[in-house]
Amino acid sequence: MSNQIHYTLCPVCGSAGISKVFRVKDNTVSQEYFDIYHCSNCQGRFTQNPPSESSIGEYYKSENYISHTDTSKGLVNRLYQTVRNFSINQKKKLIEKTTGLAKGNLLDVGSGTGYFVAAMQKSGWNTTGLEPDEGARIVAMQQHAVNLLPAEELFNLPEKKFDAITLWHVLEHVYDLKKYIATFKKLLADNGKLFIAVPNYTSYDASSYGSNWAGYDVPRHLYHFTPPTIQWLMRDLGLQIVDNKPMWFDSFYVSLLSSKYKNGSPNWFGAIWTGLISNFKAMNDVKKCSSVIYIISK
Repeated sequence: MSNQIHYTLCPVCGSAGISKVFRVKDNTVSQEYFDIYHCSNCQGRFTQNPPSESSIGEYYKSENYISHTDTSKGLVNRLYQTVRNFSINQKKKLIEKTTGLAKGNLLDVGSGTGYFVAAMQKSGWNTTGLEPDEGARIVAMQQHAVNLLPAEELFNLPEKKFDAITLWHVLEHVYDLKKYIATFKKLLADNGKLFIAVPNYTSYDASSYGSNWAGYDVPRHLYHFTPPTIQWLMRDLGLQIVDNKPMWFDSFYVSLLSSKYKNGSPNWFGAIWTGLISNFKAMNDVKKCSSVIYIISK
């Protein structure tokens, strides 16, 4: 495919110590294969030869991409929607506890169809939501009366305004990684907190499914993080991780999708068992969880 980006250096840390790990199939949209590369310096991984930013949109156009279409097709997606309401409430509690605020200014980046933004607005937060996909912004307005802004508006927002900035499984989609994080730093109030949730390819469920692990989600996921990678990235940009929190449900959802990619249909027993083992291994070390929430301050 034309308009691809080929990396000769790690896009996270700039190291030349990169090597191919394996190929991963885009099971959601194109059925194409993309190479996953590993960096020996920052321990991050990245999708090699992904579509350019101007051409990636085609890879999001599928009724199976739930964060943009809000589809309830299939039992796995219906389960996702059921868990989502509980998860939104947990995120709200985490933000209030961490910031010490019951109300404040919140920026949500990559808002999808607006569920989280709508919930925070109802709780009294002054919330700004950014979403690059026009179709998702339309759904957000139709279903939640939430006016999401295009993603490029990030760079027009006032500095030091936000008490909380949230990215729920968004950072792995961002092209200009360091520019975005540097901008978040500018937008945070002095005591504000940045919440970044991303998949963790060093989790047990990731190692169990290998190249079939749904957390790779090529080519939409440009980067594949580990806790040391996030630590390196934040330190490099003058930010610090103050806490790590688990996302316990992700191991089950990702395992169900992964088993579907591997076998052609979900292996419910095997996926649930894998999710349980993954969470058990992460009980004493959050950094082993299938997805990790990193809480970050200036």
